[in-house]
Amino acid sequence: MKRNKILITLFVLLFLVACSSSKDKKEKNIDDLTGIDRKVEEKLNEMTLDEKIGQMMIVFYNSTSMDSTLKSALEDVQPGGFILFAENVSDYENTLKFIKEVKATAKIPMFMSIDEEGGNVQRLYYLKGDDITNVPYMYDLGLKDDVALTKEVGKLLAEELRVFGINMDFAPVIDVYSNPNNKVIGKRSFGNDKELVSCHGIALASGLEENGVIPVYKHFPGHGNTATDSHYALPVVNKSRQELYDLDLYPFEQVIKNDAKVIMVGHLAVPSITGDNTPASLSKKMVTDFLKGELGYDGLVITDGLNMGALTNYYSSDEICGKAVEAGVDILLMPSSSRKCLASIKNAIARGDIDEERIDESVRKILKLKYEYLEKEFEEYLPKEYLNSKEHQEIIDKIKIVD
Repeated sequence: MKRNKILITLFVLLFLVACSSSKDKKEKNIDDLTGIDRKVEEKLNEMTLDEKIGQMMIVFYNSTSMDSTLKSALEDVQPGGFILFAENVSDYENTLKFIKEVKATAKIPMFMSIDEEGGNVQRLYYLKGDDITNVPYMYDLGLKDDVALTKEVGKLLAEELRVFGINMDFAPVIDVYSNPNNKVIGKRSFGNDKELVSCHGIALASGLEENGVIPVYKHFPGHGNTATDSHYALPVVNKSRQELYDLDLYPFEQVIKNDAKVIMVGHLAVPSITGDNTPASLSKKMVTDFLKGELGYDGLVITDGLNMGALTNYYSSDEICGKAVEAGVDILLMPSSSRKCLASIKNAIARGDIDEERIDESVRKILKLKYEYLEKEFEEYLPKEYLNSKEHQEIIDKIKIVD
């Protein structure tokens, strides 16, 4: 009995030493860091698991004003970002007020995001009482084929978004428009030439990024050859791996080489890479093994909207959130319920399906991007006069519109 007590005491002592050593090592590692890297680790260490998971979500809400339901959800979940749609846009004063109130609920700066591509995807087009600059389809920029002009358009978009404090744009579309029956992408793409799409995609992104808005390249691994709309059903791309490399993947390879900060992964099945019809956004083979592994991408991976039919027709909301994180996704866009999504991820961690280090890996990257971009002078709101300004209209006038 005495021998057993001694052994137990030794075991406890060894355990405490190991824990202490681990803690000392962690603190020492932080002490070795400087600047943003140190700030990220310090913040990460003080966050609860709920707060970490919250940072991995960009949420939505169909209203033009803050109400108790939205405020409660934002304060409880502390999401990493919010996405604006036409349903959130009213007149200038109220839209600005709504955005500021959403941001004010956050303890960590938020990604205030939007789909502002040009053509038929311009959410601020619904602004009442004031006009924004009407940017044509990216296809028209591709036909013009003036890379410097495309970069100017990126700057134009950034300046008008920053009037409202919007700091992330889900653009550019770098899908290659290779299927004439593709009505989902169509003229949202710069064209059917992979080099042209790559060059103009990078140019537009540079114009955005250099003027304070984080660009998000989409839709990996390439939506240009699909005829099925993933808002309603799951597109299946039946191309060989080599065919994908020869065309659809090429722009993504180029933007990765050009230090892309964020890439959106689409809801499309690519059996030649995943071996089955699992949507790319929920596939570890696609996100972790292929995008991060084979292609060497180390930036943030965000899903397309998780409320789209390509996912909801086949998976429960609980499965969608868990599988996306297991796949290696860093940010979950538009979960149907932020509270339920948070709970499902916590449950997956408790079951051992997801390791908390997997969460830390994503949150570390999210915090780093936020501290690099959202605490600069770019977070200042630009004057209303930037909307549809003479200078912006002159940029648009340079583009030859082709029907």
